[in-house]
Amino acid sequence: MPYPITHPSAGVTRQVLSDHPDLMIVAFTFDAGAEGALHHHVHVQATYVQSGRFAFEVDGTEFVVGPGDSFVIPSNQPHGCRCLSAGVLIDSFTPRRADFL
Repeated sequence: MPYPITHPSAGVTRQVLSDHPDLMIVAFTFDAGAEGALHHHVHVQATYVQSGRFAFEVDGTEFVVGPGDSFVIPSNQPHGCRCLSAGVLIDSFTPRRADFL
């Protein structure tokens, strides 16, 4: 089943790629300079950088990631990012983000 592309914030698109009550895979496309605002959620999140460069903040720690990098964000950890060069993040969430459907 194809999922629609949404626009959660300026310069960012989101598309659910697959989902199950226990797991969801989502692609986020960022224009250079676009931001994922600092937030938190109960879901454990694993992020894979398909392309681009991103400055992330996770629980007060800042780091830069690029193509091929991946990391896990524990449940309820404040996190956000700024896109340094246009790219795509592939995020996995467990359990699924019902708010994305």
